[in-house]
Amino acid sequence: MKKFNLLLLTGLISVNGFAQKHNLRDSVYVKTAIYEVMYSEKLEEPLWVKYTVQCPDGSASRKGMDFYTNDSIHTSDNADYVSNIWDKGHMAPAADFNCTTEMLRQTFSYLNCALQNQYLNRGVWRMLEVYERTLSAKENVHVTINLVFDKNSEVLPSGATVPTGFYKTLYLEKSKITLKYYFPNINPTLSKYSDYLIQ
Repeated sequence: MKKFNLLLLTGLISVNGFAQKHNLRDSVYVKTAIYEVMYSEKLEEPLWVKYTVQCPDGSASRKGMDFYTNDSIHTSDNADYVSNIWDKGHMAPAADFNCTTEMLRQTFSYLNCALQNQYLNRGVWRMLEVYERTLSAKENVHVTINLVFDKNSEVLPSGATVPTGFYKTLYLEKSKITLKYYFPNINPTLSKYSDYLIQ
């Protein structure tokens, strides 16, 4: 009898897990005070993120901050980043919003986080973030990041899908210049962010 109950309970857990997975939404739009995001609960990743650089030279400290989940939206979580090559990649960069502690904290939502190759995140991607802050000291810089998912996108055992690549578009409001980059989600083979400019 105990064995039967255990099997029944296991079956219910499996069914509930299946139902929850199939009730996940393809896309959920969220607008925060500092960025907009279209998030896929099924992929557990953002589809796109939009923001305007706010703090080219802010000084708020991120000490003690870590990414947090959302109660009403199914996102990735810490389990997706354990013992692998993927960084918790900010889409809207923390350093672009370190005017205040609260603005900085908002960037640490998993809604604003992507599975990003650690060498990409800490290399040419980071250097492009520095460049956009440099530009924003003179004019408004509007940024859109589109994440790429296709048949080659890896699905982790923990459930999240790894983006194949990232399109990042900078629009310089005063100059009316558009700069568009594409970064494959791999260890970069080119050393300068400008090498990834496609438009």
